[in-house]
Amino acid sequence: MNNNEAMVLAIKLAEGAAATSGDVPVGAIILNSAGEVISTGTNERELHSDPTAHAEIVAIRSAAEKTGSWRLDDHTLVVTLEPCAMCAGAISQARIPRLVFGAWDAKAGAVGSVWDVLRDPRSLHSIEITAGVLEDECSTLLKRFFEGHRERK
Repeated sequence: MNNNEAMVLAIKLAEGAAATSGDVPVGAIILNSAGEVISTGTNERELHSDPTAHAEIVAIRSAAEKTGSWRLDDHTLVVTLEPCAMCAGAISQARIPRLVFGAWDAKAGAVGSVWDVLRDPRSLHSIEITAGVLEDECSTLLKRFFEGHRERK
C-alpha cells in the first residue's frame, strides 16, 4: 500500500467516525513492514470522554496489543492531520520510524507547524516524515466538519 492509498483509507475512517461519534474527523492507520494495515484509529474523545483518545493514540494502542509489543519498529503511521504534541510524543515513545500525514495543523501541530517535536535534535530517535499527502482532501474534511459544527451551535 502506498502513501496515497493509505491516506484514502484514513480519510474514509475519519469520515465514518465523525458521522457516528461527532468527533473531529481524524483517521489513522498503522502499516507493518509489508504495507499491510495492522490497526486503525479515529478520534474517540467525545465517544469515551477521554482527552487522550486521539486517532493516533487509538491506533498505536491497538497496534501494540496486536503485535504484543510497545515497540512498533518497522511500522508506519498514516494520519489525516498533523499530530499534536501528545501524539508526537507517543509516536516517538512507540519507536515508529515513519510518519505520513495529510493536513497541517496551524493551531496545535507538533511536526513542524507550531512545534517540531519529532525532528528536535534531542528526540529519542529519528523519524522519517512525509507531510502533505492528500492535503487538500484532508483539509476539506476538517473544514466541512467545523463549518457544520458552527452552524449547529
